[in-house]
Amino acid sequence: MGNALGIKSCDFQAARNNEEHHTKDISSRHLIVRRGQPFTIRLHFQAPVHSFLPALKKVVLITQTGGQPSKANGTQATFPISSLGDRKWWSAALEERDTQSWTISVTTPSDAVIGHYSLLLQVSGRKPRLLGQFTLLFNPWVRGDAVFLENEAQRIEYLLNQNGLIYLGTADCIQEEPWDFGQFERDVLDLCLGLLSKDKQVEKWGNPVHVARFLGALLHDLKEKKVLPVPQTQATQEEYLLYKRRGSVPILRQWFISSRRRPVYTGQAWVLAAVTCTVLRCLGIPARVVTTFASAQGTGGGLLVDEYYSEEGLQNGEGQRGRIWIFQTSTECWMTRPALPQGYGGWQILYLSAPMGDGVLSACDLVPVRAVKEGTLALTPAVSDLFAAVNASCVVWKCCEDGTLELTNSSTKYVGNNISTKVVGSDRCEDITQNYKYPEGSPQEKEVLERVQKDRVEHKKDNGIGPPSLETADPLYLFLESPSSLPLGENVQVFVTLVNPSDQEKEVQLAIGVQATYYNGILAAELWRKKMVFTLSANLVRIPISLSSSSFERSPPENSFLRLTAMATHSKSSLSCFAQEDIAICRPCLAIEMPEAAEQYQLLKASVCIFNSLNAPMKDCVISIMGRGLIHRERSYSLGTVWPRNTLCTQFWFTPTKVGLRRLTVEMDCNMFQNLTSYRSVTVVAPELAA
Repeated sequence: MGNALGIKSCDFQAARNNEEHHTKDISSRHLIVRRGQPFTIRLHFQAPVHSFLPALKKVVLITQTGGQPSKANGTQATFPISSLGDRKWWSAALEERDTQSWTISVTTPSDAVIGHYSLLLQVSGRKPRLLGQFTLLFNPWVRGDAVFLENEAQRIEYLLNQNGLIYLGTADCIQEEPWDFGQFERDVLDLCLGLLSKDKQVEKWGNPVHVARFLGALLHDLKEKKVLPVPQTQATQEEYLLYKRRGSVPILRQWFISSRRRPVYTGQAWVLAAVTCTVLRCLGIPARVVTTFASAQGTGGGLLVDEYYSEEGLQNGEGQRGRIWIFQTSTECWMTRPALPQGYGGWQILYLSAPMGDGVLSACDLVPVRAVKEGTLALTPAVSDLFAAVNASCVVWKCCEDGTLELTNSSTKYVGNNISTKVVGSDRCEDITQNYKYPEGSPQEKEVLERVQKDRVEHKKDNGIGPPSLETADPLYLFLESPSSLPLGENVQVFVTLVNPSDQEKEVQLAIGVQATYYNGILAAELWRKKMVFTLSANLVRIPISLSSSSFERSPPENSFLRLTAMATHSKSSLSCFAQEDIAICRPCLAIEMPEAAEQYQLLKASVCIFNSLNAPMKDCVISIMGRGLIHRERSYSLGTVWPRNTLCTQFWFTPTKVGLRRLTVEMDCNMFQNLTSYRSVTVVAPELAA
């Protein structure tokens, strides 16, 4: 037995090792290490060990993981303790020794299976003795690991940062949503490995490609099974907190507890991208959430999207060739791809689709971002869909009263011209469109588009027809000018400009409409319409139109956008002109005032103000404040009523307990809306020691 050596105890030195392995925020008691990097343990003996070399030669260490550990599949390893360890395989080297204890450095392979491990000690072939358990994760700090990331600032951002920003809105009005990834919360690591344990191919857990694909597909499946519309009845406290959508952790906890069979009340698709990012970061895979504005979805890889509008200028039904989403979110993760041709490592897109065969992996593909930029369709079928998402063109049709379709003369709507994510080390937005496509109009873009179209024709996936030519002998030009956003309760001025380049007057019929549209391009409600008939002389006319919520037939649904459209017709022989703009609806703003720097353990004051721009009182206002390392538990304050055109302010104090860049998040609910959120960041420094 292991007791033959007289083992008294084994100290895994979790606090020290976790500090060196960048896992101290997960735990200081349980050993959590990253592969390819040594960690130390200390063996204490019951009696002095005087014959060092004979004792050392009899001892081996055993590591094992999974339900059925096996040396054949890499889930079990047996290795001696030597004076020099083998850094490429499981190894152990003696660092310090005396008669009462040995300090041993254990090194794991940089491609080892991740997960919960048992560490055992065996003496002279006797029954092994359990020394303890540890957890092994991927390691972006080690060059031999497939997830190695060379830039330290990027490692901090894409692995260690728990405070995220997700970008919503439109390309012209990008709105940031603070998100708490919470990958180092107390139970998140166990939750993530618990989800991964649903994959019985434990021997593949050393491959980040396999792990990312499995978890991406599994999380998507859990979301589809458990997400329901927000309930209209009074929800329980737990369901209410889940609906708050403050971060990934409450959602992960609920998804994991499948035996309870209770749904997660959250209807926003971007939540899945954020939760997936949390799980990957927790396991050691660098990840980020990316937003594509104006993204073509459901095209089957085709590069044309049809949109249909009535003669009133309102969108009418859904096209047969996909739909353009106002924004679409996805998760990117960083890793090498040795199974692919050279050059396709780096950022990979988790692409989710309906399962095409047996096994959960068929529902999730991992697509190199570079493959999308280069249009490498042969790499994987998902490249075609992702390429179309950022390169398709939109064709607008007018549905005539007699049932016929008529092409409109609209300026072609190109998609994917703004792809954004959070800047490394900053709360700013970074445009990464250049990662996905070449500059519009460049020779490289033309070459890639021509090659993709040729490839699709050769494989009979397309007929080779591109956007139709819209030349007309008697042209009329239509332009829309509108602000990028409409504050609730405010009026907004839009302009419709018509240009007649000919010398002849034209009798023009102009139809203008406003509809509410969800982020995925699905129509929510018709709000307003107007028709005008006038004579346009040989010049231009600029028509002002005032819009406000009070002029709409109904209030736009929460989380919707305004779609402003205009259609002009001047003769039966000429094409109708069409123009469209999407306008973000802005709710009242929470203003937070707080110093940019603070000292640890010293009281800090913050103030929050809300201005009611609506024509109705905001009743039952309650603000909640939270911040990891700033506030121990979430606090709530009742503000009462904010009357129209008035501002209400409140102040509160708190004591920062952790140093570094910290985020204070403030959220407000009232009778008019929920989840009104704002945030401020503060740098907390350690107190100066007295001389």
